[in-house]
Order: sequence, then C-alpha cells, then structure tokens
Amino acid sequence: MRVAGIGFRSTATLASLQDALARASTGGRVDLLATAEKKASAPVAQELAAMLGLELRALARQELARQDTLSHSERVAERFGTGSLCEAAALAAAGTGARLLGPRAVSGDGMATAAIAIGRER
Repeated sequence: MRVAGIGFRSTATLASLQDALARASTGGRVDLLATAEKKASAPVAQELAAMLGLELRALARQELARQDTLSHSERVAERFGTGSLCEAAALAAAGTGARLLGPRAVSGDGMATAAIAIGRER
C-alpha cells in the first residue's frame, strides 16, 4: 500500500496540493491520502481526494506523534506533535513497519507538503 501524506497552510490551493504530491511522487500509484484530523475537513483536501478518487484518512494527534519523521519543523511540532505532518500522516496511515520513500516535498509556492510511505496495511 502506498500512502500520500499531505500538509498544507489554510490558504493553500488545489494546485498547491497537486504540486506537492507530484514532487513527492516516485511514479507509482497512491492508494490512500492521509492528513491530520484538523486538516481533513478542509475543502481543498476533500477536493484533492475526490479528484484522485481516494479515501482521505484523518489521523489524531496521538497517531502522528508516534511517528519518526525525516524532516522537522518546530511550528509543525507545536501544532501536531510531530516533526513533519505529511511524513507522519503517511507513515501512520500505512501502518506498522511502514517506510518513507524520501523526505517531504514542498510545493513551489511553499503552501503544501507531501510525502509517500509504503506499508503493508490495507
């Protein structure tokens, strides 16, 4: 299973999310999108999930905080309890033993991030 974790500012656009996802992609399909509970209800996140035909999994702060991320942002750590929201979301949703394909990718406008994790869960 390949999971795309996403993080974004409140003013991010669909184009911002698409760009971050494209930059994080290694060419394989994505089976699931994931982000923090606080972000999952944002129209832009819902729009991305609908456009891609994917479930958008909302993850609690506790689930995100348990993940070891490659990247670290103090601002994200304060808000979400983890160093990188998108990396932690991808890992948490992909399940035990998941691994990141690389560090987060940032959209060209700096408004969104994405990371891809591979795991065994479905």
